[in-house]
Amino acid sequence: MAQAIKKQALGRGLSALLKDPENDIKSVDDKNADKVVGNIIELEIAAIEINPFQPRSNFNEESLRELATSIKELGVIQPITVRKLDFNKFQLISGERRLRASTLVGLTTVPAYIRIANDNESLVMALVENIQRHDLDPIEIALSYQRLMDEIQLTQEQMSERVGKKRSTIANYLRLLKLDPIIQTGIRDGFISMGHGRAIINIEDQDAQADIYQKIVSQNLSVRETETLVKNYQESLKPKAAGKPKAASFEIAEDHKNDFASYFGTKVDVKVAGNGKGKITIPFHSEEDFNRIIKLIKT
Repeated sequence: MAQAIKKQALGRGLSALLKDPENDIKSVDDKNADKVVGNIIELEIAAIEINPFQPRSNFNEESLRELATSIKELGVIQPITVRKLDFNKFQLISGERRLRASTLVGLTTVPAYIRIANDNESLVMALVENIQRHDLDPIEIALSYQRLMDEIQLTQEQMSERVGKKRSTIANYLRLLKLDPIIQTGIRDGFISMGHGRAIINIEDQDAQADIYQKIVSQNLSVRETETLVKNYQESLKPKAAGKPKAASFEIAEDHKNDFASYFGTKVDVKVAGNGKGKITIPFHSEEDFNRIIKLIKT
């Protein structure tokens, strides 16, 4: 207990140092920077602005209230991380839920780690630290990966090294951004999982994606059932191979074909199908020839 009080008092002492205009620390080389940078300091919430690089945009209100209750009873156990912008002005790098919950219970200060970073470093720190959290939804993580790649020109391989994830894992997240926006919202809101999304992404037609999404939600389909549904849809698009005609069920002897030809005075075509049914075709070359054949049939 005495150690905790000493630590808190130290944090407040460093806070006073930050408010001294004669000790305005702007880089790690400034006087007293070693006493501030990387240390836990009780920081006024009013001096902290929200990080524009924060990937999280959805905050579960119930979860936030539960955290606020915990903070009211136990205090902020894990300090937030901020970067120094100007004199007594800081920007949040990570810990927005803790900051919001602390504000909810009326705290005026929070424990914070102080860092000095440029915009790119702040972007990397904010996104990488948030990506490592377990409570980001898959779309938020995908957007964080995409932003890092776009804004500081990282390849998937470089991203893999930065965040400690396999390149294939990063690629799977990024592919989710190709889904119809309605389906992305469904993942964010928890109606379907990332596994469902990975199955749906194999369908290029977004209307078909939307149809399958509706079936997943309405029928409460599992990921395995969704994969089967997608597979059946893809199979339905493949051109069906023309079936081979069945062999004739019996053969017509050449003698019989010759008998027809001899009787009608013309070559007669006789065909038999695989089911035993057949067709006899008697050609004629003029009206006179047609009438001649009619007389033969009536004879």
